[in-house]
Amino acid sequence: MTWALDLDGVLWRGDTAIPGSAGAVAALRGRGERVVFLTNNSHERVDAYVAKLERVGVSASPDDVVTSGQAAAQLLERGTTALVCGGPGVVEALGTAGVKVVEEGPADAVVVGWHSTFDYDRLTIATCAVLDGARLVGTNDDATYPTADGLIPGGGAILAAIAYASGATPEVAGKPNQAMVDLVAGRVGPVEVMVGDRPDTDGMLARNMGARFGLVLSGVTNGSDLPVEPEPDLVAKDLAALVAEWARSRG
Repeated sequence: MTWALDLDGVLWRGDTAIPGSAGAVAALRGRGERVVFLTNNSHERVDAYVAKLERVGVSASPDDVVTSGQAAAQLLERGTTALVCGGPGVVEALGTAGVKVVEEGPADAVVVGWHSTFDYDRLTIATCAVLDGARLVGTNDDATYPTADGLIPGGGAILAAIAYASGATPEVAGKPNQAMVDLVAGRVGPVEVMVGDRPDTDGMLARNMGARFGLVLSGVTNGSDLPVEPEPDLVAKDLAALVAEWARSRG
């Protein structure tokens, strides 16, 4: 059985590990389950996610990590050009897919992901490229991003600014969209359980993959938001509690 875990809000909030999450991953692996990690946060390179997992006590290889940046890269043809309005993880994913990254237009696509250095100049450059004919591709459209200090604007907020200024309708690659479904199917194979903190992304991805949805209340969603759609197959305060409940149900 393969479990797919979101990262932000499930394993950590910002740079702070969520207590018990590393032990929960170890418990799953101890029962013979495969664990992979699916994130809509495209900012970091894959090796940075692997290193961060190691820092919170979870061993992983690059093959265990699937990002929305990788999903976005799969939407573009090898040899085309992309203007990046995102972090180094998007640049890495595009390069791996054979897409040439440019600093400003013209370009075949503008690829947008969460990054903390977004400013008016970058908004202008990205908007002008889209107005000149570039496809607008978002790694994700998450409105917010959970940190140890609370929610901050997510990649979707940046994407919305460019979409509004350009009048373009973006193509969104990350959870729960088909580009991510296809990437996971090709990279990981069937997933039986998807665990996340967002019903609209993690929950819908679970449904689109034919997986069960485990909702944790340690990120964006909290108890006062319940009930949610899609309805989770299991709800718990965090990953440790969810895995413990699942283990009890299996005996």
